Amino acid sequence: MSGSLHKLVIHCFEDKDFKTEIKDAMFTVPINPESFVKNVKVELETRSATGSSGKDPKFKTAGTEELKLDFILDGTGTMEGYFAKKDATVSKSLAAFLKCVKDIVPKTHRPPFLIIFWGSEIKFSCVLSTADINHTLFDPKGFPIRAKISATFVGYNSPDAQKALSKINSPDLTHYKKIDAADRLDLATYGIYNDSKYFLQIAKVNKLVSTRNVKPGTNIYFPPFDKNEDNG
Repeated sequence: MSGSLHKLVIHCFEDKDFKTEIKDAMFTVPINPESFVKNVKVELETRSATGSSGKDPKFKTAGTEELKLDFILDGTGTMEGYFAKKDATVSKSLAAFLKCVKDIVPKTHRPPFLIIFWGSEIKFSCVLSTADINHTLFDPKGFPIRAKISATFVGYNSPDAQKALSKINSPDLTHYKKIDAADRLDLATYGIYNDSKYFLQIAKVNKLVSTRNVKPGTNIYFPPFDKNEDNG
């Protein structure tokens, strides 16, 4: 849809079979990373070649892949392209991120398994390795209003993970759109979901007072919906 923005989304699952998604813990970054780093390793066994002073590297195994992401959590309201729910402070956004990637799942007694999805280059099944949280700006009362997250995720690849990855596609993604004077909420909803019946739910999740008179410039959040569920 013209004018909509796809955000990087982290889906979390209870177990390594990737069958039970913890949907209320899914995390969408408020502003997309400016860059990301993929680290692909090949493990080699190096021995001196017979009759040579050089090494003869022998392939052992494909090493574990890593994905490194840096992104910002902001509470100043000054960052262009930053979309978050109206009541989302930096502290609340940070808590939501940590709930998604590191909170212990009662069923498995370990952090969740994750799928990170963004655009064409990031479709990554993984677990969190490290997360560095750098608070860089505070309000006069000492509450954080900006933080930089540097997170490293270690790949976890399996047939179950690949099956889960194949089910995640564009209709399942979170979208954001800045409403202009010519937009209607029902038509914007249709453009995202190919169905306008979700527009009342969109108004609810965005805490809109009216579905007819949405103020131009308002950032509207379009979350994934289970289309098999009744929207009433």
